[in-house]
Amino acid sequence: MVFAVAGMIFGFVLGYMAAGLGDRPASPGGPRTAEAPGHARAASGAVPSAGAPAGQDRRAGPADPDEVRTLESLAAKDKQNLQARVELGNLLMDHAQYEQAARWYREALALQPGDNDVRVDLGACLLNLGRAPEALAEFDRALQKDPGHKKALFNKGLALIQAGRAKEAVAVWDGLLKRYPGDPQLQGLQDHVERIRSGRGGAS
Repeated sequence: MVFAVAGMIFGFVLGYMAAGLGDRPASPGGPRTAEAPGHARAASGAVPSAGAPAGQDRRAGPADPDEVRTLESLAAKDKQNLQARVELGNLLMDHAQYEQAARWYREALALQPGDNDVRVDLGACLLNLGRAPEALAEFDRALQKDPGHKKALFNKGLALIQAGRAKEAVAVWDGLLKRYPGDPQLQGLQDHVERIRSGRGGAS
């Protein structure tokens, strides 16, 4: 039953998970234009509807190798270039190249450990790679700093689902919905929480 529940909820929000709950900061200098849920602009801007089809905003195929090389060259020339590292993570994540994106988000966090938005994006990459325990650790670190981080809370629920801990996921999402009552960015989530409850025989 856990796998059935996981399939249901992941079918609902797999693309929404990675960056959907909130824009991510495109670069240290400020937000850049990006198609959600791609670029690392955490939960500070607009959020796509929870009803969006899974992965609808992901770009097909690998990232443009010329664009990747240009950013890699900037990162190699300046080991303190935070912006190039975040943008590489953004670009690769948009093209579902999660392992590579995670590498650059980690490098960005080594330069700026307190960047919650990049940390949540790293967690989303790990979650897409099926590494729920590692993803949970990143979401929890972000939530220690900002307990109301919307995307971290949403993604934590997804990580718990992936880990087979649906009851805990429901508790996290209940808290999220109570914290942001009537938030249009969370429309549809309550219905899916109730489906999980009924699928698990009333888990709460």
